Amino acid sequence: MDTGRPSRYAGLADKTVFITGGGSGIGAAVTRAFAGQGARVSFVDIAEEASRMLVAEIQKETGTAPHFIDCDLHDIAALRAAIEKIRAELGDIGVLINNAGNDDRHTLDQVAPDYWDERVAVNLRHMFFAAQAAAPQMKRLGGGAIINLGSIIWRLKLTGAPVYNITKAAITGLTRVLARELGPFGIRVNTISPGAIWTERQIKLWYTPEFEKEVMAGQCLKTRVLPSDVANMALFLSSDAAEKCTAQDFIVDGGWS
Repeated sequence: MDTGRPSRYAGLADKTVFITGGGSGIGAAVTRAFAGQGARVSFVDIAEEASRMLVAEIQKETGTAPHFIDCDLHDIAALRAAIEKIRAELGDIGVLINNAGNDDRHTLDQVAPDYWDERVAVNLRHMFFAAQAAAPQMKRLGGGAIINLGSIIWRLKLTGAPVYNITKAAITGLTRVLARELGPFGIRVNTISPGAIWTERQIKLWYTPEFEKEVMAGQCLKTRVLPSDVANMALFLSSDAAEKCTAQDFIVDGGWS
């Protein structure tokens, strides 16, 4: 198990946090990290079994269960309804973590218009609409933090997932636009761009010994980057310690890119 222990940020206690894709991988580490801060944590995911197991684990660890809503982010109406449900139950959302995404591999020749639209929906579209729905709540609070999960993959110019690379590059633009739009209301918007993160899914599907050699050759730090490393950055950027950080892309990759 990933056992990274985050610092404590007093300002996160009792803050309502909404995480997309919070049931597994990086998202699960983020959910667990905010729960450990005493925040009022909520998340959406389509992986119901894994999500309910996570809820049970966190309740055992902290005494408080995060709020889980089964939600397919292709359905923007359902996403909006989930955000409104959390507002009604936990109070206005002060932190939004746009984490959900999917890095299925594909070639340039395989991409048809329908696949393009579906990949954009999975990796980019929901981030905009989640921010749109949460922004009025943050305005009422007098400020807030939005974090969009990007990737270094497009910086490395890697092949094998061109639409995924494009959407991850677009997230940087989304962050900068939203930061300008929402800055006057005290809402900070940043990107976290992970490198090769050792999640269960990545290890199962992609991370061969050969790939690990490639990663370690590229990284300045010769150690695996874990989901908790990304979660620690999310905690910092959501806290008062990062009150002057906005419109930026924070890279967590061991110095690869």
